[in-house]
Amino acid sequence: MSRNLFPPTTLQRAIDRLGFVQADPIRAPARAQDLTLRHRVRGYKAGDLERRYAALEVEEDVFINYGFVTRRLHALMHPREGKPRWGARHRKSRAQELLEFVAAGGAAGIHPREVAAHFAHGRVTNYWGGSSNATTHLLDDLHYRGLLRIVRREAGIRIYAARQWAGDPLDAAARRARLDALVDAVVDLYAPLTASGLSLVVRRLRYAAPQWRAGIPAALARAKQRLAHARLDGVEWYWPASEHPEDAPAPTAVRLLAPFDPVVWDRARFELLWGWTYRFEAYTPAPKRKLGYYALPLLWKDRVIGWSNAALQGGELHADFGFVESRPRDRAFTRELDAELQRLRAFLASPSS
Repeated sequence: MSRNLFPPTTLQRAIDRLGFVQADPIRAPARAQDLTLRHRVRGYKAGDLERRYAALEVEEDVFINYGFVTRRLHALMHPREGKPRWGARHRKSRAQELLEFVAAGGAAGIHPREVAAHFAHGRVTNYWGGSSNATTHLLDDLHYRGLLRIVRREAGIRIYAARQWAGDPLDAAARRARLDALVDAVVDLYAPLTASGLSLVVRRLRYAAPQWRAGIPAALARAKQRLAHARLDGVEWYWPASEHPEDAPAPTAVRLLAPFDPVVWDRARFELLWGWTYRFEAYTPAPKRKLGYYALPLLWKDRVIGWSNAALQGGELHADFGFVESRPRDRAFTRELDAELQRLRAFLASPSS
């Protein structure tokens, strides 16, 4: 647990240690990236990552999901070579024109509405079957391919600038080294991993580096050779070879975790460790929800014993709780739960308040 929930530090150091912070747009009571960072950054308030983004060594991008990655990790994934997702020839031409227009805007970046107003490309069907602005669709594609970067956000809207990648094409040894480094990064973030969990996260690197998708099975096999591993109760576990698991006492603390926090991200591992099923139900029809719209796993010492649905109502924090068995009766739990709710209130407070 201590390898994931390290002592609070600065925002940049926390991002550097994690490597990747998964993002989600839902605020209930805050975005997932903020809920993840609040446990690991001193004095962190909701929205600090977005407010301070331009000054950080961080990039918005796809890793195994969409989120925020260190510059080092970002450089390992790019340029994303291969066939563009632009489709027909006229879309490729539009994409090139759009790229040149953004590049002319300079390092300060350009708002998508300026691009849309200039080109008026119309509308297309997006990946979810709905209708979206064609210019926005092209901006997304160019960003994924690494030809654009997000320099900041304004009211949640991405502001784009152009970028170029220098250097010669990678040879086979360099590609293998980069893919191994990406595997090490994902293991560092989510270990300890079961054999199936390791396979899951490594295979999701097809989103980070689609140009090397064919090499992922071999990278997985190499990882199993170099990682430390042990078999416990019939389950094979893997973790970085440089680490030596210790039987350290768990801190006496209550934490309300984000649904995508590294501690709880691997749902199969979650069930093995804590003996119950946690599900993220924001996109589940309300009548079928068992835990709630945005249930936050409740960690007490070294066990996840329940969940909470928390919300700000009229400036006040309201939190409902559910427990797998029963609520702990000892005073220490009540005291630590109160302390966690106070930390959550401070985190949600306006930076100027």
